[in-house]
Amino acid sequence: MTKFTVNNQPVEYLLDPETPLLWALRDASNLTGTKYGCGTGECGACIVDIDGAAVASCRVSIAACEGRFVTTIEGLSRDRSHPVQQAFAALNVSQCGYCIPGMIMAASVLLKRVPAPADADMDAAITNICRCGIYPRLREAIRRAGRASRGEPIGVVPLPGTDPSEAARQVPALQPKQ
Repeated sequence: MTKFTVNNQPVEYLLDPETPLLWALRDASNLTGTKYGCGTGECGACIVDIDGAAVASCRVSIAACEGRFVTTIEGLSRDRSHPVQQAFAALNVSQCGYCIPGMIMAASVLLKRVPAPADADMDAAITNICRCGIYPRLREAIRRAGRASRGEPIGVVPLPGTDPSEAARQVPALQPKQ
């Protein structure tokens, strides 16, 4: 039996203690936002926040998480109101979207440590691989999220909980054709 906290909820896994955290999250807890990419910790698709550190969940066992606090993309903000999520949406960072949960988690951990990161800070902290090449927008999104966490509005993105038809009223191009 392995016990720790996931997204502020105590969990107890009756799995082999050497089970990778990634599979416990995805298969046992149905937290599928954390993605499987390479299985070696190189791609970053499976990044989660463990006690304030960005960790590749494919490379850490549930036994190593005993007594720790794990935050997944689902626990960051269910309504996507976290500044990093808002900035990614505002700048259209996502393309295919597969790597985005891991990048958002790595960026959120970085911004907790360094509220206004320089390019070198981002390069060191965000080592995730993106096949679509979103890197230039990624840097700007992290900068914007940092500013938002200091009180500057992100703009453009409908607030969480906004009905899509209400959001369309604010964006003429999304109005239904009559």
